[in-house]
Amino acid sequence: MNDTYSIRAKNLHKRFGELPAVAGVSLQVKPGEIYGLVGPDGAGKTTTLRLLIGALKADEGEAVICGYSVNRQVEQARGTVGYLSQRFSLYEDLTVLENIRFFAEVRGLPASEWQPRCMEILDFVGLAPYTDRRAGQLSGGMKQKLGLASALVSRPRVLLLDEPTTGVDPVTRQDFWQLLIHLVANSAGNSEEKVAVVISTPYMDEAARCHRIGFMRNGKLIAEGSPSEIRALLNDRVVELRGDPLPKMREVASGVEGVEDVHAFGDRLHLRVKEGQADVVVSRMKVTLPAAGIQLIEVRAVPPVLEDVFIALSTQAS
Repeated sequence: MNDTYSIRAKNLHKRFGELPAVAGVSLQVKPGEIYGLVGPDGAGKTTTLRLLIGALKADEGEAVICGYSVNRQVEQARGTVGYLSQRFSLYEDLTVLENIRFFAEVRGLPASEWQPRCMEILDFVGLAPYTDRRAGQLSGGMKQKLGLASALVSRPRVLLLDEPTTGVDPVTRQDFWQLLIHLVANSAGNSEEKVAVVISTPYMDEAARCHRIGFMRNGKLIAEGSPSEIRALLNDRVVELRGDPLPKMREVASGVEGVEDVHAFGDRLHLRVKEGQADVVVSRMKVTLPAAGIQLIEVRAVPPVLEDVFIALSTQAS
């Protein structure tokens, strides 16, 4: 079936006993788009991905993947999806090539197709030199790349990735994202050949690479937009402080009129202030902090970063 969107989810609900894990999530993802799901632990990100793949059945609502209803046509929908779970399970006694061959054959690739496709994908993710290495001997980053290769082997039109870079080093995270961006940018041709990606991530630098972000809290999607649109939620509401001693500066700053929240950013503080109060708070800090015996190095209004919005959305009242 033809559809403008590779993924359409409407009013998804899932409860575990009395606990609402997902509560009315609706989202749409176009071909060639990377959509990031972010939010604190327990927000419902993993459950949402499992509802999209059909690993869990929604209590209410519907998901449509590449035109197929996950409720009524789950096998057809799954046939269009590559899925990488948080805890991707490799067969550690099998080699890299044997692992990816297994996933290729499970997805129904004939013998004449699986070997060239496997080698193509392993070359793409940088594992071609390691085809004979047992999976149990791979580094954490190489295991993640093998997981991605396994998800890609059937040429999916939708890729669902659940925190795929958690626990790996920064260089490996960078490599993984370069692969992902290259994959989306080079899924050439018409819209039916372009890959749509939904990725959950706890890292704001990764969220910034997405075309759009959906912020989840308590099972609900409470903010959605491009990274710049999400940052704009706190425009003119962030003040940055540098000074010494930092703990005392934080204590004093949190009590200044107009300040809603204070959090540390390395060797400085970011203050979330009431709307329209940034310049006023800057002026108050220039007086209040030195009077409290704090060496004030710098105070200024700054553009918000995604971490500022993440903290604000995570801590706002339900």
